[in-house]
Amino acid sequence: MMGSRPSPPHNTNVVGFRCTLTCFILAICVLYILYSSNLLFLSRDSCPPATTLLAPLQHLQTNSSSSSSSSQDYNIPEDYTENEDRKLVMVHGEQSGSDTKLKHIVFGIAASSNLWDKRREYIKAWWRAGETRGVVWLDKKVRIRRDEGLPEIRISGDTSKFKYTNRQGRRSALRISRVVSETLRLGMKDVRWFVMGDDDTVFVVDNLVRVLSKYDHNQFYYVGSSSESHVQNIYFSYGMAYGGGGFAISYPLAKELEKMQDRCIQRYPGLYGSDDRMQACMAELGVPLTKEAGFHQYDVYGDLLGLLGAHPVTPLLSLHHIDVVEPLFPRTTRVKALQRLFQSVKHDSASIMQQSICYDKRRSWSISVSWGYAVQILRGVLSPRELETPTRTFLNWYPRADYTAYAFNTRPVTKHPCQKPFVFYMNNVRYDRSKRQVVGVYARDRSRHPYCRWKMESPDKIDSIVVLKRPDPLRWQKSPRRDCCRVLPSHKKSTMYLWVGSCRGGEIIEL
Repeated sequence: MMGSRPSPPHNTNVVGFRCTLTCFILAICVLYILYSSNLLFLSRDSCPPATTLLAPLQHLQTNSSSSSSSSQDYNIPEDYTENEDRKLVMVHGEQSGSDTKLKHIVFGIAASSNLWDKRREYIKAWWRAGETRGVVWLDKKVRIRRDEGLPEIRISGDTSKFKYTNRQGRRSALRISRVVSETLRLGMKDVRWFVMGDDDTVFVVDNLVRVLSKYDHNQFYYVGSSSESHVQNIYFSYGMAYGGGGFAISYPLAKELEKMQDRCIQRYPGLYGSDDRMQACMAELGVPLTKEAGFHQYDVYGDLLGLLGAHPVTPLLSLHHIDVVEPLFPRTTRVKALQRLFQSVKHDSASIMQQSICYDKRRSWSISVSWGYAVQILRGVLSPRELETPTRTFLNWYPRADYTAYAFNTRPVTKHPCQKPFVFYMNNVRYDRSKRQVVGVYARDRSRHPYCRWKMESPDKIDSIVVLKRPDPLRWQKSPRRDCCRVLPSHKKSTMYLWVGSCRGGEIIEL
């Protein structure tokens, strides 16, 4: 018979330990819960309300809905409205957050009293009274009115002590070469850059600010560009900044130049002009030319359409030889043409003259837009490589020089009657605040076109082109790229609508 298993003896110590451990764990849990709750209670007052947290989302939803509603209108593409609030940060044409401002730039303008009555009007076209700073340096006194909105007028110092032996040039080159030094001696405050130019040079001052902001003004910089004439550059120097096109000198470099320039000038009595004397002194200082292609000397004659219609992808900084070339817009005066151009500059200076290329696929047309200036339509398909090469609507500075004497690639003006471009010049421009875009109207030039035998639609049915564009003041803070353009639907056969702006991802220029 089986007996029952005896039970183990009761251990009171083990039971007590287990009870103590359980109580300890429970106490820690309670303290943790209370502590966490306390933190939540304490932080509740410092947290933003739920409406504040939802505000950015609501803002995005609002922007998204407004964007999609506005994008239903063909003149505001969906992909272009995404970052415009960030891009449109601009005060008087200056980039927000930019180190160098317009107030840091001082202009030294070399002028002649004999031509003053005509050329003062060129200066008025670009000068901003109360914003731009600078001095016009003349050979003798002229009459001016106080309300003309011109820079300060001063008389250049005497240069009779300096030698000048060049038989082809003029002694005025000596006084003009000293413009930067004489401007420096005026002791203006808060100057970072001196920009020199002639009285027949116009500047796009906002683009100057953009370009000079790239450089450290505390270092030695000599910024400018060469001539369009290969012969000119050989005769003078490819390392020389042409003074007519304008150039910029940083303040520290101007101080060093001022100390030695008079001695330097004496060593080069045989040089022709003021700009080669400047370059000779820069060579002695050991400072090379930093090239910016937007300074335009324009050592050419004739019509600038070929050059300005295919402007390089760089900010337009200056235009020179206004008296030599034809008016920028046909059948008007040079001064009125400049005034018309600066209407576009006012609305989007960063994009002035920037080329964009697109195609009308239905009609097999090639379209080249030089924003703010002209639109050209050509029958047939020309590649972007051809369209970005300037056509020789202009003549060489040296009459005997052929097309090989340019310092850049060019292409001939076509002789084929069907390939002569139809040119539409900017007629008027306005800013549409509701859609935050610039609306430019370009009217067709009424020059006669030769008879064309091609069995395709002719652009002569179009009287005007409307170009729509969002201002893009920060475009030069990105890598340089040509804008894209698109042909938009139109309800009128006599009007073509184009949109111009930043290219979409993966967008290329092809038919």
